[in-house]
Amino acid sequence: MMYRKLLNSELGRPDLEQYRGIEKEAVAVVLDNVRSQHNIGSAFRTSDAFRVSKLLLCGISATPPSPEIHKSALGAEFSVEWEHYDDTLEALKALRAEGYTLVAIEQAENSLPLKDFATRVLESGEKVALVFGNEVKGVGQQAVDMCDLCVEIPQWGTKHSLNVSVTVGIVLYSISRLVF
Repeated sequence: MMYRKLLNSELGRPDLEQYRGIEKEAVAVVLDNVRSQHNIGSAFRTSDAFRVSKLLLCGISATPPSPEIHKSALGAEFSVEWEHYDDTLEALKALRAEGYTLVAIEQAENSLPLKDFATRVLESGEKVALVFGNEVKGVGQQAVDMCDLCVEIPQWGTKHSLNVSVTVGIVLYSISRLVF
């Protein structure tokens, strides 16, 4: 069997104006003090791929325009709606007021396994805000305390965490594969 790579023009992707008019998923992504602009750019690009409704950049998380963000985002910083909050807790309060269920992606007591959470999202149709944390400290404890639940990605290796941009991809894929 032969495989010919498809050209970008053959993928049937919307252009920027078309994308802005497409209904987005009832999912918001919150970056809690993410320090790497490459990770932020990757979160933009992944949010675009999975039609996230908005990306909230909190605390020390850098914002566009930024050459470093653009290097990973490849223009997704123009397609994904985003907001900046100096404080993650303020962002979470705003999301709660909009009817979002707040979900920390964190290893915590009584956390829900990702597969169970993904099924719940599909069945409930609720609006969810997924909170991803700093590369070293994870989601801040005060933010975890504000969340309605914690979700954990099972891991079986020697390391205790995954890169935040990888985590964003895993979680969004796990949710979207049940929706699309």
